[in-house]
Formats: sequence, C-alpha cells, structure tokens
Amino acid sequence: MQTPTEIAFQHCEPSEAIRAEIAKQTQRLEKFSSRITSCHVAVTKSSVGHRHGDLFRIDVRIAMPGHNDVIVDRSHGDAPEHEHAAVAIRDAFDAAIRQVEDVVRELRDEVKQHAEPEHGRVARFLAGEDCGFIETPDGREIFFHRNAVLDGDFDRLTVGSDVRFVEEAGEKGAQASTVRMIGKHHFD
Repeated sequence: MQTPTEIAFQHCEPSEAIRAEIAKQTQRLEKFSSRITSCHVAVTKSSVGHRHGDLFRIDVRIAMPGHNDVIVDRSHGDAPEHEHAAVAIRDAFDAAIRQVEDVVRELRDEVKQHAEPEHGRVARFLAGEDCGFIETPDGREIFFHRNAVLDGDFDRLTVGSDVRFVEEAGEKGAQASTVRMIGKHHFD
C-alpha cells in the first residue's frame, strides 16, 4: 500500500488492540491485490438501545487506481458478536476482500485482450516436417506447426486450405497459433 492505513474512532476511545487487529487485517487484504493505494477505516461504537452491550460498526474505504473506491459501510444490525471490535473488524475486512477480489477479476478482464483471429490460406508445407506457412491477404507468410492446428486437423490441411489463426512473435519471426480450418466463404 502506498500510504499508511488511516483509522478514525467515533464514540469510542482509540485502542491499541483495535489498531493491531486493523493492521493484521490490512496485511491480509494486501495479499489479494498489489494495486491498493490506500485504506481508511472508521470504528464507531453505538450504544443506542442495546440490552447486552455496545455494538461496533466498521467502515472501510479502499482506493485502487482504475476503479471506484471499494466501500464497506453497511450496518451489521443487532449482531451480538459485534459487541467485540475484533469480530466486527474481521467481518468488515472479509466483505472488503470479497469486493477487492471482484475488482481484480474485473480489471484482469479489461487488461486481457484476446487477439482477433486473422484469415489466410495454407501456402506450402515443409517436406518431411510437421509445419508449413500460411499466406495472409497482404502477401506475408506466417509459419505454423502441427501443434498449433486445432481439432487435430493438420492432416486434413492442403495447400490452399482457408484457415483462421492468431499471429504471435516466435523465435524466428511471426508464427501462427490456434490455426483453425474454415470454409472458403470466410476468406476476404
């Protein structure tokens, strides 16, 4: 985290035990994303009309670049276990972790770009080898290997077969991966 966790106490005295539990939960939270830049925690003690004791409410606000803040601010109702600050803190951070995991998955999907398959025709095979070249509509030749051909269709390919493929950088230049046979009507 780029900034230290900020803790605010409302209607209760600051406590080293509460600070230690928040620090422990913050360290746990950081394991779920290295993108967290700040965390603000508010500890509020409420004594309105409870028979057994005061309940703690924990509000957590987490900042992550490229996304709105993660906010846990719901009331836990009259849950008697929230008479203990440590339980309320763990519950709030459990909810925050679930939200951070959702954000991480969402950001990962935004970053992950699937290459659009290109079209081409098998131009030639290398004699005695399990590989060949695909000619693209712009005249380039892209190397491909038997292992890149999907559905075990390598043996069905012939010179002139229409294919879709994803171009990648190989050790010796451009190469095709995920080569799939297609019908002639798909070729541009």
